[in-house]
Amino acid sequence: MIGTLINVITIVVGSAIGVAVGAKIPTRTRTLITDALGLITFISGASACAALWNSSYVQAVGGGKPILITLGGLLLGGVLGSLLRLEDRLERAGNKLREKFAREEDSNFITGFVSASLIFVIGPMAILGSISDGLGNGNELLILKSIMDGFAAIAFAAALGWGVAASAISVLIYQGAWSAIGALMGKILADYQIDAITGVGGLLLIGIGLRLLNIKSIAIGDMLPAILMTPVLATVVASLS
Repeated sequence: MIGTLINVITIVVGSAIGVAVGAKIPTRTRTLITDALGLITFISGASACAALWNSSYVQAVGGGKPILITLGGLLLGGVLGSLLRLEDRLERAGNKLREKFAREEDSNFITGFVSASLIFVIGPMAILGSISDGLGNGNELLILKSIMDGFAAIAFAAALGWGVAASAISVLIYQGAWSAIGALMGKILADYQIDAITGVGGLLLIGIGLRLLNIKSIAIGDMLPAILMTPVLATVVASLS
């Protein structure tokens, strides 16, 4: 858990710096920063989607199937998330946190909380780093991730406020869970399963980019179960291949 705690601290500190700087930035400039973050999120999403063509994934499930698996994961996960009303639950959680910690006029709190939470927990570094930390094999990956997240938190908090700092709670729960799994079960994911999570996570990041750019407001929260559904589907397909 040491690496995860470092990650949480860098996010909170980076957010505090971002809020302090952001208060002195004109609204027009903050909007420009949000647009830049949206574009960078697109790039991050596209980079993560490249995992769909990794050789380990293609060899495990067969050519052309990673995209179909991702589609299946998104559909099944989206239906489940919609039935569970995850997006609404996330918004309610954000509202409760805003009532406690944010100014009433801070309308970006929920966007900052949801967007930063997804960005900071999606990707192979969060999973692999947390498992390695749980196994006692070192926390170098999480320290590297912490540095990256700290700088990202400065940029996001400058535009979106204290909601970004609240995302540290999501990071603590998510990465803490993976660390616990690592400590109890060892390395449980094959490379192709991590590729499956990374690929679908990339699509969710693109959805966040659309939201940040005010192009399309997609219920990303409802699609979160896809992160679990997709590697399960990949495992089933791999066993049948």
